[in-house]
Amino acid sequence: MKRIVSSLLVAIAGGVIALLAYTWIGDNNNQQPQGVKNQVPAYLTAGEALSSGPMILPDFTVAAANTIHAVVHVKTEYERKSSVYDYFFDFRDFFGERAPQRGGRPEPIIATGSGVIISPDGYIVTNNHVVTEANRVEVTLNDKRTFEATVVGTDPSTDLAVIKVNATDLPYLLYGNSDDLQIGEWVLAVGNPFNLTSTVTAGIVSAKARNINILGSPDGSSSSIESFIQTDAAVNRGNSGGALVNTAGQLVGINAAIASGTGYYAGYSFAIPVNIVRKVVADLREFGTVQRGFLGVSIRDIDSKLALEEKIGALDGVYIADVTEKSAADEAGIKKGDIILNIEGVPVNSTSELLEIVGQHRPGDKIAVAVRRGNNDKNFNVTLRNRSGTTDPVQREVIDVENVLGASLKPVDSELKDKLGLDYGMQIVQLRNGKLRNAGIREGFIILKLDGKRIDSLETLAKALENKEGGVLIEGIYPNKTRAYYGFGM
Repeated sequence: MKRIVSSLLVAIAGGVIALLAYTWIGDNNNQQPQGVKNQVPAYLTAGEALSSGPMILPDFTVAAANTIHAVVHVKTEYERKSSVYDYFFDFRDFFGERAPQRGGRPEPIIATGSGVIISPDGYIVTNNHVVTEANRVEVTLNDKRTFEATVVGTDPSTDLAVIKVNATDLPYLLYGNSDDLQIGEWVLAVGNPFNLTSTVTAGIVSAKARNINILGSPDGSSSSIESFIQTDAAVNRGNSGGALVNTAGQLVGINAAIASGTGYYAGYSFAIPVNIVRKVVADLREFGTVQRGFLGVSIRDIDSKLALEEKIGALDGVYIADVTEKSAADEAGIKKGDIILNIEGVPVNSTSELLEIVGQHRPGDKIAVAVRRGNNDKNFNVTLRNRSGTTDPVQREVIDVENVLGASLKPVDSELKDKLGLDYGMQIVQLRNGKLRNAGIREGFIILKLDGKRIDSLETLAKALENKEGGVLIEGIYPNKTRAYYGFGM
């Protein structure tokens, strides 16, 4: 009996000691340094990692706080295109009610979008489709201050535009690097669509170098660059021109479009990469027009059909279908049938990727192009050229309006403004042989609008006539208060 009792006591004591030791070891394991208790060892499988503890989500508060004050609301006004017939009868009399009138004229069409401040002195980047052909552009900051904005320049081929407000010490965003974005990386979409305050949504990068065929070729060429960042961050109408930022609050894209059959967000949104934005903005500010570098090649994505037709072994790279004679590629030695593998060391496997990289350079820039020719890889140094085949900067064409129209003009003087109740206009002080005289206009006529656009200087008149083709309608008034409307062709 003594031996049995003694053995039982030893067993109980051993169990108590084991329990105390287990508890002590467990307590020590839980006393890890702050911030690492949820870390998962790298050797765990995905399933083990998910079950090992709570998921740590990124903190967007700092990025959002740094971004919202640099995103603005953009309101634009457009006037309905005038017709000479409007001054005899109104076609809407036959097809429905008249539009609301203001002072005997139709109310302007109002459109809205967003923009991103990129410098403290008031330069703002937005989408071309937000401001193109607008008669008036108004910007409202996140603190509710409102400014009239001027359009510095536009680029339809990338759907970007730069506008400016007269202000200083504005909050602005720093450029990031869109090439560093990874699929699956968190991003924020920030816009100001309702003129309330900036709104923030979050998502991930779903894809890069997407071509969704919305820009086309505005000048009849193939110069449009579509290489969008696709995200699942919620973006709706009015967010166009807003910011796509990374978790550090750096600008990585300008929101431009959504994929939707209804006009409302349906899970996909697209942004212009900031590396393209940075280059276009610099060009518009420095030259007033974009300096686009061209390789001088026709390119195609490589798919199984093309690979079979051209006996291409691998599907990587971009196929050169043709090379323009005396182009940058031709002079460097690149030939039809070559396959471009990378540019500046960056692999390219689609035409979108290639156009995005080339689109970041100006004429005169030298880029390294690696190609596969047959079974051999070759490297070329290519000096990009402009559309005219030179490396010279392209200057924005400024119209000599007085020479084009055949007239000398001056701003309306104060006395005549008061007499006619005007606050703008350009008066014809001398007529020569030219378009205005041929249209029947007489000296003294005050030009108020051209195709619905307000004319208050030679600059606004030149801008209204820029790239104009076909019929032009001029509206104005004579000093005797007779209103008149004239048309001529460009």
